[in-house]
Amino acid sequence: MTLESEDLLKSILDSLDRIDYIRPEEIPDIELYMDQVTTFMDSRLKNTTRNPEEDKILTKTMINNYAKNDLLPPPVRKKYSREHMLLLIFIYYFKGILSISDIQSILNPLTDKYFRASEGMGLEDIYNEVFGLEKEEVQFLKEDVMRKYHKAESTFADAPEEEREFLRTFSFLCMLSFDVYIKKLLIEKIIDTK
Repeated sequence: MTLESEDLLKSILDSLDRIDYIRPEEIPDIELYMDQVTTFMDSRLKNTTRNPEEDKILTKTMINNYAKNDLLPPPVRKKYSREHMLLLIFIYYFKGILSISDIQSILNPLTDKYFRASEGMGLEDIYNEVFGLEKEEVQFLKEDVMRKYHKAESTFADAPEEEREFLRTFSFLCMLSFDVYIKKLLIEKIIDTK
């Protein structure tokens, strides 16, 4: 990958425009068996993976491990509710950057207080509130990616021409990686202060 053209930037920005989340109204209003859960998640989240044809979103083993590790309340008569589905979506997004114990630290208080809440705010309300912030955040992210891309284009001006594009791409990757690294450290710091 090189920064040879604006096509790369356009492709990245277009992919950010395609980011979408599963809306609660898309989740079936009936309890689902394990196979139905994995099929539903695959159909809705497949495009978020690097290799959609190969990558697994959630497997039966993963879901069983989440329940075994108290990340997910056990199913009732082998059926998963809408609230289970919402928790699985949170787990899916967290698992790429956080350890199981960190995810437990985040989700267990949420589950304890809001899973099957009979009054007041429920998991669906929390899910809607959090994911409702997405569109605005995607716009900020796009602006940040453009800024980093253009900054990377200005690096290594004195490098030999045949190496310049490779080094600029490396600069761009480093800036993006540093951002992820710092945000992960911040998330861990917040978890550790609880």
